[in-house]
Amino acid sequence: MAARVSDELRTEIMRRLYGGTSFRRIARAVDVDRKTVAKVVEAHQIQRGQFHCSLAPEVRRASLLDPHQQQIDDLLGRYPDLTAVRLHEELSDRGFKGGYTIVRERLRVLRPKPVCEPVVRFETGPGVQAQMDYSPFDIDFTAEGRLRVNAFSYILGYSRRRYLRFVDFQNFTTTIREHVCAFEHLGGVATVCLYDSMKVVVLCWEGEQPVYNPRFLAFCFHYGYRPWACKRRRPRTKGKVEEPFKYVVQNLLNGRTFTSREDLNTFTREVWLPKVDHRPHRTTKRPPIELWQQERPHLLPLPEHPYDTAEVFYRSVGPEWHVPYLQNLYSVPWTRIGQSLPVRVTQTELIVYSPDVGEIARHVLAPPGRGEKRTNPEHAPGADEPRRYELLRERFAELGEQGPPFLEGLVRNRRYGKEEAHRVLGQLATYEREDLIAAIDRARRYRAYSLTAIERILAAQAQPRSPLAALAREAADRIPPALREESVPPRSGAEYLHLHNQDHDDDQETS
Repeated sequence: MAARVSDELRTEIMRRLYGGTSFRRIARAVDVDRKTVAKVVEAHQIQRGQFHCSLAPEVRRASLLDPHQQQIDDLLGRYPDLTAVRLHEELSDRGFKGGYTIVRERLRVLRPKPVCEPVVRFETGPGVQAQMDYSPFDIDFTAEGRLRVNAFSYILGYSRRRYLRFVDFQNFTTTIREHVCAFEHLGGVATVCLYDSMKVVVLCWEGEQPVYNPRFLAFCFHYGYRPWACKRRRPRTKGKVEEPFKYVVQNLLNGRTFTSREDLNTFTREVWLPKVDHRPHRTTKRPPIELWQQERPHLLPLPEHPYDTAEVFYRSVGPEWHVPYLQNLYSVPWTRIGQSLPVRVTQTELIVYSPDVGEIARHVLAPPGRGEKRTNPEHAPGADEPRRYELLRERFAELGEQGPPFLEGLVRNRRYGKEEAHRVLGQLATYEREDLIAAIDRARRYRAYSLTAIERILAAQAQPRSPLAALAREAADRIPPALREESVPPRSGAEYLHLHNQDHDDDQETS
């Protein structure tokens, strides 16, 4: 029977037929009945007359999901973004006995991935547009170990010349500082700069309208350019700054090792960026430095004075007369123990000011997270030993009439009384002044002249204050009494009624 003929035998019969061999001789040669040869030929002729596709139709086997197909359609109709995990849970609650894998595969068939829209490259004129973005990298430094650094990139849209630097943070201070460095590196500012929705630039979105950070807008106004926040979840809008990050991985970081972040930035600034500037760009076919020469006259000129990018905040001075910043410690005069002082941090220095904003300490910044202690010997208590007790007495006199007697008892009864006195003053960084005064008064009444007694009383009777409360109290102490709210009592609205009546009378006269 033709149905039982193998593919090899069927092929041999047709080969001989097309070679001119008769049915009888073919049957004899392949050892089959002549009727079998005729049926094979007939079946072949019928098949040739039908439509033929090289893609064999997929034969789908029955699945445990088939009885639940209507439920799947209903769920996806109501919840188009339903995950495979949730779909499996819902089907299991409705009697499905199968596993998660077949649910996931069925979901892939029913909900294929959306096709990405084609991206049309948008070119701008010289000086019109720039793009800025961050990209994190985990790098193994030979001296500092594995660190996560953030590549800050600012690129001019016309010339493709860029500024690149690796930084520790993506905060406001770092962002505007690197902008200033980029502007100086490129010799000007583009009219518009594209950003994503980073919090430094955009506080929130109201529908499709971004609400910009007022502090960042002040920076933009200083340099005269306009920020432009791209639509969310559309990184390809900033393709000119996004794509080069791949080149950073493939060309700058690939096959190279660096001792530290500073070593990486030095190589990037002095070696890698100059090479990239003189290498023809893949899109423009010209070196960025050549196009930049044409673009530079169209850039916005830099202002006479750069924007002050220093970070300013308050820090409380602990009993060790140091202030903390990024896990490092910096000394201040020991007489400032317990005070909340203004601190200003530039790119290279940390400066500490007194409450009346006079400079009292200046240090070179230590690398973040190193746990280093920068100490000026002149700030130590022993640097002014002859006046040490006198200065302590002045500080304790600020704590009321019980302060100096408690200091005398502390120095007289304790071997390291002056050192303990420093730490008593250091409690002002944690507790309210009134709480410390009450603790000193209680300790003196019971003749408990020690730091331990003060700490025990404060722990039992006082509540540590928050840094914001400490700052508010410091600010309130410096406000003149005439301007304090409690010195101006509220006035009744009846006192202003005559003004309203006077205005009413004036209106009648003029009418």
